[in-house]
Amino acid sequence: MAKTDDAEITSKINMIGIGTTIEGSITSSENIRFDGTLNGNLHSKGKVFVGQTGKVNGEIHCRNCEVEGVVEGRVEVDELLSLRSMSKLFGDIKTGKLAIEPGAVFTGKCDMGGKKEGIGEPAQRPGAGQQ
Repeated sequence: MAKTDDAEITSKINMIGIGTTIEGSITSSENIRFDGTLNGNLHSKGKVFVGQTGKVNGEIHCRNCEVEGVVEGRVEVDELLSLRSMSKLFGDIKTGKLAIEPGAVFTGKCDMGGKKEGIGEPAQRPGAGQQ
């Protein structure tokens, strides 16, 4: 049974419309949609949606994120980050899962979940290292 305070399940959405510019950081426990501009950091316990006309200049930290517009800054997503075909993201990403549509622009480093154990270590041949 889902929690009643779970922002992903609620229909509550904060909306920042076209032509609106916010200077400063935002903290929200609910989902948020940006079609305007944010010059500052955004922290949400829910989903962040950056629409086609949306632009975020700063860090984003949230549970899930979908980008159609422009993000310039570090993005940290607990679960799924989706970059749509018209999106542009300039900054480093840390996420559990990443979906990138053809046409999306991403410039930066990506750290996508999982542990490094066993990755990148050369496979040992039988008898190797023994003399």
